[in-house]
Amino acid sequence: MAGVLVALALGGLGLPAALLGSAPRDQEWSAAAPLVRVVDGDTLRLGERTVRLAGVRSPERGQTCSTANGAGFDCGAAAAEALSHLVQGRDLTCRVTGRDHFGRALAFCRTGDMEANAALVAAGWALAGTTALQPAENSARGAGLGLWSHPPGAPAEWRASR
Repeated sequence: MAGVLVALALGGLGLPAALLGSAPRDQEWSAAAPLVRVVDGDTLRLGERTVRLAGVRSPERGQTCSTANGAGFDCGAAAAEALSHLVQGRDLTCRVTGRDHFGRALAFCRTGDMEANAALVAAGWALAGTTALQPAENSARGAGLGLWSHPPGAPAEWRASR
């Protein structure tokens, strides 16, 4: 009996993952505007699902940055607010391309003809985590947008990436 179980277990290792109940890596998730919620500067809730914007890194909530005159502000909350302005009142469609180390879905999200990932980087509230988004970051840096408006007051990882 034990030999049969071992043979079945080893035979199962060769089966395609889809036959064993695993979800496909690439998926498309959509949510109507009333179901879209901003968790932080790079994370959204689409109804009951959580997605992290792929290829971007924004400051954490509670992370303090400073303005040119030295006034401190919560730059993570500012990034979340910027994302909220981008997606507020809009239906979203997200193409899930993988998972992060917390198991959250990584996705590129669109509303109409705007991709939220690129728009957040272009507005200066997230760093480009992919080469495809690097031109948007370079443009935001050059224009002094978002956290690039006063780089000395930005998070250390932003200053180091300069």
